Amino acid sequence: MSYLWVTVGSALGGFLRYAISRLMLSFDVSIGFPIGTVLINVIGSFVIGYFGTLTLHSGKYPASDNVRLFVMVGICGGFTTFSSFSLQTFDLIRSDAWGRALANIALSVVLCLTAVAVGHRLAQHWVPDIAIAETDEEEYTG
Repeated sequence: MSYLWVTVGSALGGFLRYAISRLMLSFDVSIGFPIGTVLINVIGSFVIGYFGTLTLHSGKYPASDNVRLFVMVGICGGFTTFSSFSLQTFDLIRSDAWGRALANIALSVVLCLTAVAVGHRLAQHWVPDIAIAETDEEEYTG
């Protein structure tokens, strides 16, 4: 049953990623920078940090393993775009846009790590006794 939850979540996440990418495409082209991919990764990072903390077994809103798999591995895994980020960064490098490539790397890493931390901290408001170390590493692997 876990595989079904991950599959359905991945389909939903992939659909949402495609929809946002299409909405951002003209903006990305006009500035020559994949801001849509950065935005998607920041949103996904925030969601996994926030939802992951709130739904721990000892959290404010404990969720079943299947629900956590659906959101964190399925939706977030299908939604976030590390492979797209990697290809877009590589394309920027190949076109000698080193400054944009480095900006993409820096923005993506800093903003996504910040989004995970902000999501976690906001969720900690509801469950102040939960520390980052309490999260289960296996739940984040896809």
